[in-house]
Amino acid sequence: MTRDISPDIGMIKLCLTEAHDCSYLPDRQSTTAFVDPEMRIDVELYSRMTTLGFRRSGPYLYAPKCAGCNACIPARVPVDNFKWSRAQKRCWKKNDDIMVEQLDSINVGEHFPIYARYIEQRHSDGDMYPPLRRQFEDFLGNAWECTQFLEFRLGDQLIGCAVIDVIHNGLSAIYTYFDPAFSDRGLGVLAILVEIDMAQRLGLEHLYLGYWISGCDKMKYKTNYRPLELYRQNSWRIAE
Repeated sequence: MTRDISPDIGMIKLCLTEAHDCSYLPDRQSTTAFVDPEMRIDVELYSRMTTLGFRRSGPYLYAPKCAGCNACIPARVPVDNFKWSRAQKRCWKKNDDIMVEQLDSINVGEHFPIYARYIEQRHSDGDMYPPLRRQFEDFLGNAWECTQFLEFRLGDQLIGCAVIDVIHNGLSAIYTYFDPAFSDRGLGVLAILVEIDMAQRLGLEHLYLGYWISGCDKMKYKTNYRPLELYRQNSWRIAE
């Protein structure tokens, strides 16, 4: 199914999936809209669609368009106003021995085993289980022109990676995975703090965190980064 929209950027064709079981909330059906994959999606279009609540997954720009449900709410951090919590400061200090390297591409053979252990031990109830190398390459390994990989290393050992896209007004946090053996370091928290710091240094305004969903425990962490802006009724507003 397709339909056209006009979000002040010309006519954009959206394709709609059939209704399917929701990955986040039980007993609900989900429908996803995604930009026609035959369109040329450059950084300009990607950036403007992101400000309208769209996200990237692999080769697709998508947004939830579910009948009778608006639970998935786009969230972003205005980085210049970010306020560190005590726990976030402790996490930053605890991990000052980790080297973070920004790369245009990754060694999939080195990264996939870490991703696989992460999915197996942390997300065995999700859509990405069981982890497959082809799935990993489609989702994360094939970089867009704006994609960067932030490798986390202890000495020569790779222990995690944050995948981001650099768009016109911010960074979009695509995904973070890490070796579960280092779970006590709070690498998921560290990744977001590194991304906020990077956005500030680049003079960008926002870090886009994807969707916040009330009632979904896996999404609650996003409210730990304040101030947090949520996209509701076609505008971004500070969350209470």
